[in-house]
Amino acid sequence: MSNAYLDALKQRRTQYTLGRNVSQSKEALTALIQEAIKHSPSSFNSQSSRALVLFGAESDKLWDIAIEEVRKVAPADGFEKTEAKLKSFAAGVGTVLFFEDQDVVRSLQEKFALYADNFPVWSEQSGGMAQLSVWSALANDKIGASLQHYNPLIDAAVAREWNIPASWKLRAQMPFGSNEAPFGEKSFMSDAERFRVAG
Repeated sequence: MSNAYLDALKQRRTQYTLGRNVSQSKEALTALIQEAIKHSPSSFNSQSSRALVLFGAESDKLWDIAIEEVRKVAPADGFEKTEAKLKSFAAGVGTVLFFEDQDVVRSLQEKFALYADNFPVWSEQSGGMAQLSVWSALANDKIGASLQHYNPLIDAAVAREWNIPASWKLRAQMPFGSNEAPFGEKSFMSDAERFRVAG
């Protein structure tokens, strides 16, 4: 099967060994991330996804915050391994922080009361699609990334440091950079276990 979108999607893999050997400029990467989010679908065209893109020292600062916040709750025994993992995320070019704007969700709940219970779920789905779009767009440009979830541990510190609006709810963090290690084989469960077709 030949399909350009599927070919790009297949390139998206989790990369934990990041570097700063990328040819794209900060401006080009920012534009790529913005376009990917802008063209991701959202229920009622709500456009609830928000992003903070951090480069260089600002990205390093995020992972320093994560180290300090995780240190407060993680067992001291063996924390060196956790700290090394968090520092590896700072080894890349930058990090995208993904948020969902709860003011948008509440506004839709008020406007369309019949679907009120669904809007938080649909917001999460929109956020997931924005994350996949960015990840796939980066992979298509040969840039590695992974998706992390240190929220809600880091939420308050992130909001203070970068003056994040109170309505923005942090959902994920995506460190990105050059691929400094090969990808392993990816295994798949059988189609028979996952899919059913009728008609």
